[in-house]
Amino acid sequence: MGNGDVRMTDAEFRMIGDLVRRRCGLHFGPESRYLVERRLARRVTELSLPSFTAYHYLLRRDESGDGEMGWAIDVLTTNETYFLRERKQLRALIDEVIPALRAEPDGQDRPVSIWSAGCSSGEEPYSVVMLGLEAGLEPGRDFRVYASDISRPMLRKARRGLYRDASFRETEPSIIGRYFEPMDGLHRISDEVRKHVHFAHLNLLDTERTGLLGAIDVVLCRNVLIYFDLEVKRRAVRLFHEKLRPGGYLLLGHSESLIQLSRDFELRHLENDMVYHRPPEESAWQRAARQAVEALDEEPDW
Repeated sequence: MGNGDVRMTDAEFRMIGDLVRRRCGLHFGPESRYLVERRLARRVTELSLPSFTAYHYLLRRDESGDGEMGWAIDVLTTNETYFLRERKQLRALIDEVIPALRAEPDGQDRPVSIWSAGCSSGEEPYSVVMLGLEAGLEPGRDFRVYASDISRPMLRKARRGLYRDASFRETEPSIIGRYFEPMDGLHRISDEVRKHVHFAHLNLLDTERTGLLGAIDVVLCRNVLIYFDLEVKRRAVRLFHEKLRPGGYLLLGHSESLIQLSRDFELRHLENDMVYHRPPEESAWQRAARQAVEALDEEPDW
């Protein structure tokens, strides 16, 4: 049976979409139905299942998310990334945010902690380390990078550190020469960079796992919120606010903003780019605005 023989009904699309959303927050509107059907049809055929209803049952049985659900999440997410993506923002992190945090009263006592949330195959956290080295910073002393993703296959790829040419569309040959080694037609990240990124499997909706995170100075969650609906976006931003130290920074993708999501951050216009800042202390007007927004969110929808 070929992929063209498997068709997804409206009910099956809703069942699978609702299940994936509850498990990991990914949202697929009606406009995404063809994408979901096309990407999952091959798997339904490989497993010799008679329908997407049978596949939905298989997904429900994977309560840990490490089996079939993990495979489905991986194939449904784009994982479009490359080294030095949105470089101006990374320059703002290295040249302005890290020095500002290090200049605080307790800033010299510990490295700046950076969390790449939704790191995909590792290009983003490795880019932070490379740019830090280029700027003369010392990883481990000046900053420390943690990276997480919901996709175990992507994390395995990140840990291997092997990349095709498509990952270097914005990377100068001099950078490639310094931090990568050729290997069987691919590029392998150097151990000098690899050893400074600590990877972990994490679902942003898993409150038990995220509760294990310590306080963070900077969160990078770029081009991840676009996959969530409004409710899950708000949950993710509340998590970031909770994990960020007062005075910490949140970096979103250029197509993302906190409009309708949160009043707990200030938009900072730095020399290189714009970032969100968690104020050291919540002012009276910020507290009133936040409480007003929360009250509106809690009102019943008549």
